[in-house]
Amino acid sequence: MWPDSYQSYSMFFASDCGMGRCFSSYSAAKNGVSTETTKLGPLSSQMQLERVRNYIKKGMQEGAELVAGGAEPPEGVPQGGYYVRPTVFGRVKNSMTIAQEEIFGPVLSIIPYKDEEEAVRIANDTVYGLAGAVWSKDEARAQRIARRIRAGQIDINGGAFNMNAPFGGYKQSGHGREAGVYGLEEFLEYKSLQLKG
Repeated sequence: MWPDSYQSYSMFFASDCGMGRCFSSYSAAKNGVSTETTKLGPLSSQMQLERVRNYIKKGMQEGAELVAGGAEPPEGVPQGGYYVRPTVFGRVKNSMTIAQEEIFGPVLSIIPYKDEEEAVRIANDTVYGLAGAVWSKDEARAQRIARRIRAGQIDINGGAFNMNAPFGGYKQSGHGREAGVYGLEEFLEYKSLQLKG
């Protein structure tokens, strides 16, 4: 879709040349909740609903460009559900709350970058590091960039989740791993024998 982009699930870094295409791609989410190919379910609780709406309001207060969605309830959803409009913010600065905190809701922050160095710097400028993604026409380049991002899992060009690969985060996203051999090692107890020489 874009020549090169870097994603951290709730953040999307788009090169300047890809910004307009990125905005138009999300315009379909502006008012609707579901399409033929996309379904949006409710959040887990009233508390989480309010939390996500407060992040959306905070993004607008801090000057991010609201491209789609917003804090209002979506139209056409079942009564009593904890639904939030799919929301997209453009021209987000990495210092903004919506770029630095984990929202856990259908909110995407698009952060522009000028070159590869700036994209990696932005991606690593967070206290979190659970997962991210890199998209590029050049897979070798995507892998090179992915190795520089401080996150426990990086998807390359939409790579599927691998249950045999270790899963876990860096920094405040946690330590230790689940799944794969590394996940099994969490259940092992090691013993050292100190022998007299």
